[in-house]
Amino acid sequence: QVQLQESGPGLVKPSQTLSLTCTVSGDSITSSGYTWSWIRQPPGKEPEWMGVIVFDGSTHYSPSLKSRTTISRDASKNQFSLQLSSVTPEDTAVYYCVRPGVRGGIDYWGKGTLVTVSS
Repeated sequence: QVQLQESGPGLVKPSQTLSLTCTVSGDSITSSGYTWSWIRQPPGKEPEWMGVIVFDGSTHYSPSLKSRTTISRDASKNQFSLQLSSVTPEDTAVYYCVRPGVRGGIDYWGKGTLVTVSS
């Protein structure tokens, strides 16, 4: 059973960088063929895909967030991370780390973590 768990600060001040880590168990983030993503859902809005890190370490980002987003990994800890810079209150959301399915959709979700951007 694959499990994902988000961790990081629940409150970030405007203009600062939001940093979250996803710890994965039950599978390796370097397993061939799989990708690992971050999705967020602001209050009252639809989920938004933010970006992905592939098993080979390559990354792809949402065009609307690309200039502020970095996804990285620590394979030795089986973790991947999200950094979102220059945050504003509009970045307040529940942030999820997920493992997409090889045929589409999402196979596994973390429980999600609420990050509030406020001074």
